Amino acid sequence: MVRSTPPPSPDPAAEAGREVAGLGARLREQRRRRGFSLEAAAARVGLSPAYLSRLETERRQPSLPVLLGLSRSYGTTVSELLGEKPRERDSVIRGGRIEPGQAGGWRYRRTGAPGRAIQALRVRFPPAVQDAVVRLHPGEEWVYVTEGRLRLPLGETVHLLEPGDAAHYGSLVPHQLATAGTAGTGLLFVHTLLQGPLGELRLGSAVRPFR
Repeated sequence: MVRSTPPPSPDPAAEAGREVAGLGARLREQRRRRGFSLEAAAARVGLSPAYLSRLETERRQPSLPVLLGLSRSYGTTVSELLGEKPRERDSVIRGGRIEPGQAGGWRYRRTGAPGRAIQALRVRFPPAVQDAVVRLHPGEEWVYVTEGRLRLPLGETVHLLEPGDAAHYGSLVPHQLATAGTAGTGLLFVHTLLQGPLGELRLGSAVRPFR
């Protein structure tokens, strides 16, 4: 009796690589287009030069928060970094025309037009994959919780947002996005793109679990 060998399980790293194929080259192109050295670009988004180098050579895949920081610093959008083909510049964004994307476990759908001064995304992230970094940078952010609960530290105050709650804050206030509970969190996220001389700063790397 001949026993068939089951196919090997897919490699998660390889699967992630296919999701964002060519991302490294686009990150490198955007950085060079702005005239940033590897060290300067990494400092702007609170990364180490070695880590940014691994992103550019596709030895690592970034999370959505990292992509948001890079897009803000380079004055572009997550959609452009991930190689999505921009459609005609239209004031109306039809939901059926936008393919959902994924980066580092975060799922998102573009809800704004490219080439604007702000970036709008619909984001869904599970409790085990969240923004582990406290950030501050020039600009503004607006979040609206659509499902689950969001733990949002703003400065010294920690806010718990339920579905239907929103927050609008200057992003020079130290902030962080984290899920609260076990169901994950869905939200609408809007932020201004950073094109000035100041970059994004990282204050810490530990997320305190919500109790």
